[in-house]
Amino acid sequence: MAKKAIVVGAGFAGLSAATSLAQQGMEVVILEKNAQAGGRARAFKHEGFHFDMGPSWYWMPDVFENYFAKFGKKVSDYYTLDRLDPSYRVYFGLKDYVDVPAGTEACIELFEQIEPGSGEQLRKFMEDSAYKYEVGINDLVYKPGRSLLEFADWRILKGLVQLDLLKSMRKYVHAHFKNPRLQQLMEFPILFLGATPQNTPALYSLMNYADIDGGTWFPRGGMHEIVKAMVSLAEEMGVKILLDHEVEKVEIKGSNITALNTAHGQYEADVVINAADYQYFEQSLLPKNYRQYSAKYWDNRAMAPSSLLYYLSVDEKVAGILHHTLFFDEDFDQHAKEIYTNPQWPSKPLFYVSATSKTDPNAAPEGKENVFLLMPLAPGLEDSKEQRETYYQMMMDRLEAHTGQEIRSKVIYKRSYAMENFENDYHAFKGNAYGLANTLKQTAILKPSLKSNKLKNLYYAGQLTTPGPGVPPSLISGIVAASEVAKDINKQH
Repeated sequence: MAKKAIVVGAGFAGLSAATSLAQQGMEVVILEKNAQAGGRARAFKHEGFHFDMGPSWYWMPDVFENYFAKFGKKVSDYYTLDRLDPSYRVYFGLKDYVDVPAGTEACIELFEQIEPGSGEQLRKFMEDSAYKYEVGINDLVYKPGRSLLEFADWRILKGLVQLDLLKSMRKYVHAHFKNPRLQQLMEFPILFLGATPQNTPALYSLMNYADIDGGTWFPRGGMHEIVKAMVSLAEEMGVKILLDHEVEKVEIKGSNITALNTAHGQYEADVVINAADYQYFEQSLLPKNYRQYSAKYWDNRAMAPSSLLYYLSVDEKVAGILHHTLFFDEDFDQHAKEIYTNPQWPSKPLFYVSATSKTDPNAAPEGKENVFLLMPLAPGLEDSKEQRETYYQMMMDRLEAHTGQEIRSKVIYKRSYAMENFENDYHAFKGNAYGLANTLKQTAILKPSLKSNKLKNLYYAGQLTTPGPGVPPSLISGIVAASEVAKDINKQH
C-alpha cells in the first residue's frame, strides 16, 4: 500500500515537496491554511488591475527548467517567459539614474562608461561568479545540511578558497570597483538575503551572475503563473491540495506523527513535511518535548527583512519607471543598519517599485498602471496604520520627485501589507517576508535542520531551513526534503 504523506503549506517549497513525494509513489495531501495556493506568491485582482502579492523578480530560470524537467515537462508547457531589457532602473538622485541592460557584454560597456577599467573588472568578477553559481546552485544548495560529510567533496573543498566563503561581499565588491554607484549595483542583489554586505559571504556574488548573465525575466500574466503551473503539475501527479485547511493540532504516537487535525477533520500520515513557517509549526503545534529548538534559539536567529508593501491602482501611466525600478537615492548603509544592526523603522529608506503593466498589457486597464511599492524593514517591529501611512507618503514624495509627475491624486485603489499581515496570513516568525538571513553563521548545517531529531517522520522545507530565502531556494528546498524522505525510507528496507 502506498505510504501517506502530508505536506503543510502550498507555497513553492510545499508544492515542490509534494510533487516530488508523489513521484516517489506516495499518496500526497497538501494542507494549506489560505484560500489560494502560492504562499507569499498569491495574487489578487481589483477592478481590472492584477497584483502579485509577493515575489516579483524571476531570476535563475535554469532552476525552474530543471524542476519541470524532473517530471518530464518544460516551463513552456505552462507559461511564457519574456526577458526584460533593460533588466531594471536604479535612481541614485534627481535626474540621475542608470538602466541596467540585459547581458554581460552590455553591462561591461555600461560599467566602462561609468568607471574606465571597470569593464574588464566586471568580466573577471563574472567569471568568478559563474564558478560560484555552478558550484553553489548545482552542488551546495541541493545538500540537505544534515552532516558535515556532505561537504567533503573534492569539488567543494577545492573550491572553498575560490568560493570566498570567508570573505565579505563588501570587501569583495570594493576590491573590484571603486565607483560608489557600481559598488551599490553589485551589492543590491544581496539586500534581501538578510545581512549587510559586510556580513554576507562573498559566495553570494553568485547572485550577480544570476542577475547579469542569467537575466531578469517575467512570466506573462505575472509571478502567480508559476504557482498555477506548479499546482497543475502537482495535480497531474496525483497530489490532493486542500485549501482553507489550517493545521490546528498534531497527533503523535511514540516518536512518529500519526495525523494532523484541521477544522475539517483528521488526516493520517506516514510522513510529514512542514513547508509552512518552521518556527510556528515547531513552537506552537508540537508539544514541548518534541521540539528540537528552544524559544531562545529562535529569538537569536538573524532574520532576513520584513517589508512594507503597497498595491496601487493608478488612473494614468506613470512616467520615469520601468517594470522594476530601485530607489537608491538615500544612504544604502544607513538603511541596512536600521534593518540589521539597530532594528527600527528607517529614517531614509531605500525602496523598490514594480509596475508589471509596463510589460503585461493585461495587468491593468488600458492607459492605467498597477504599481507595487516595497520597502525592506527590520522584522519584529511594531506595525500600525499610522506608521504605514507615514512611509507611504515618504515613498510617494520621492517617486513623484524622480518621475516629475503628480501621482497620489491619481491613485484609485490602495492596499498596504506589512508585518501584521505576514504574521496573520503565514504565521511568519517576527513578520518576516523572506526567511532566515544568509550569514556565515547560518549557512548549510548551521541552519535549522530539515529533519526533526525528535520525530522520525517529520521533515521541514522552506525559507527557514536549507538552502535559504528566495523563490528558487524555496523550490529547491522542497525537492531536497522529499529526497531525504526517500533516502530514509530506503534505509528502513
